[in-house]
Amino acid sequence: MRVLGVDPGLTRCGVGVVEGVAGRPLTLRGVGVVRTPADADLGSRLVAIEQGIEQWLDEHRPEFVAVERVFSQHNVRTVMGTAQASAVAMLCAARRGIPVALHTPSEVKAAVTGSGRADKAQIGAMVTRLLRLDAPPKPADAADALALAICHIWRAPAQNRLQQAVAAHRTAYASKGRTA
Repeated sequence: MRVLGVDPGLTRCGVGVVEGVAGRPLTLRGVGVVRTPADADLGSRLVAIEQGIEQWLDEHRPEFVAVERVFSQHNVRTVMGTAQASAVAMLCAARRGIPVALHTPSEVKAAVTGSGRADKAQIGAMVTRLLRLDAPPKPADAADALALAICHIWRAPAQNRLQQAVAAHRTAYASKGRTA
């Protein structure tokens, strides 16, 4: 499974591609940051993010895109920018028919470090270890994008089994309802 992780942001949008399956060593395919100037107008910044993500999709051809789920923050301006960059990533993937998964920051932290309260340094250290890198990816947005991809690779099989079980239950329930 090849996953493009996206840590959304207007100034720095982390992107990283990881390939592998749960329970096996993972492989880094690419990592970087799509940057936009803080003094540019919003529309131009969103277009730049779109162009950057499209380049990553063209170059790496992921099967899935994992995006950090936007959560409430005290700074409304920050959360709005994050949400807008997140929407651009989801749109780019949807346009190509690539499934998108959203993961909360605590899900990602717990999957990669074992603790939903891990700090940036712990995430960087575990990403470095899991991908057998010489040093943590810089900036932290890049490491976070890789952590999102790793989280999705590890969580997707369980999520798929859960979705299949729920669907089977609904089908069985519906068929009982029709015969009653």
